[in-house]
Amino acid sequence: MGIEAEIRARLEAAFAPERLVVRNDSARHAGHAGDDGSGESHWHVEIEAAAFKDMGRVQRHRAVHGALGDVMDRIHALALDVR
Repeated sequence: MGIEAEIRARLEAAFAPERLVVRNDSARHAGHAGDDGSGESHWHVEIEAAAFKDMGRVQRHRAVHGALGDVMDRIHALALDVR
């Protein structure tokens, strides 16, 4: 399973989002720090879920990072838009 599918599966399982967009931004960072040549190093996630309703911004980000678990160890960057 590729990183994108893994990100999607873990976030869907953890939060049952109403909206989930997972975008691979690795090509935009080719040759920059953190580019490991895999084409799966930089990601952007937009997620909307009722589970985030009573959480502050930092709590939402921590929840996403927690749900992704070891995926975070295998990527260089993750930009989040969590609502």
